[in-house]
Amino acid sequence: MKKYILAIVAVILAVSAMASTSDKKSYLYAVKGTDSLYLDHYVSSVSGKRPCMIFMFGGGFVRGTRDTEGYIPYFHYLNNKGIDVISIDYRLGLKPLTTMKEMPSIKETIGMLNNAVNIAVEDLFSATLFVLENAEQWQIDTEKIITSGSSAGAISVLQAENAICNRTSSAAVLPQGFNYAGVISYAGAIFSVNGKPEWKSNPCPIMFFHGSADAQVPYEKATMLGIGFYGPKYLVKEFEKRQWPYWFYDIEYHTHSISYLPMYENQNEITTFINDFVIKKRPLTITTSVRDGDIPKRDTKFKVMDYINANFKK
Repeated sequence: MKKYILAIVAVILAVSAMASTSDKKSYLYAVKGTDSLYLDHYVSSVSGKRPCMIFMFGGGFVRGTRDTEGYIPYFHYLNNKGIDVISIDYRLGLKPLTTMKEMPSIKETIGMLNNAVNIAVEDLFSATLFVLENAEQWQIDTEKIITSGSSAGAISVLQAENAICNRTSSAAVLPQGFNYAGVISYAGAIFSVNGKPEWKSNPCPIMFFHGSADAQVPYEKATMLGIGFYGPKYLVKEFEKRQWPYWFYDIEYHTHSISYLPMYENQNEITTFINDFVIKKRPLTITTSVRDGDIPKRDTKFKVMDYINANFKK
């Protein structure tokens, strides 16, 4: 039965991709050391200035590509809704771990993880600058640029929003006063080496999708001596307290599959977020709690080493 359902889903996605009216163009947006970074611009056929989503793929900062086949129907869906999509390369700061004969110490691994997140954010900001520079030619509405990411990509877009709000040195490359119009996170979190995340200015509206039994990126938080991940269950407490716009789509006992499933199963919610939070700028705070009876109860405890073990242990 499961194979039959998966086959139907595959056919639907294939048909969706063929039915798309989008056009793809690729550009070199930055060269950093030996890395040439490209982006793919999926252009909507809708005329006039359009919203734009900058997307970052998943893969634990170890692997992944901007043109992974599983993402393409989602990009085409957004194109058909009048939204351009820009899927970007970014440097994979933890890729060296895959070739090491032995795992480095916990301290060294955390340092590498912190660097991987930081350079991914730097690359997102470089891609954003490239988009802004070409926005007039591409007919992109610079007031409606959204970021979105899966897993490591979701960590990166959340980290980038936090960097903008805290006016960090990496965010200083962006135009004065610039912020994204919204963020959509598929199984993301904020990584901090300085205790709980601070927000010196108001963040843009954020949509969080997360499963409570995710063993790769924490649903709530996983910290050790002030170092670790802060997931959406933790972050939305501050958002709720300060009445910052957010939508937390909370799926009980679901795993890291939420890093991609909502792109196909929750398209209506995603477009509602874009229409209501980004375009109409409605100051909403929403938590949607989902309990699927077909999903068994699972352990929801998470430790920092769970992330390391899930992504780097051989």
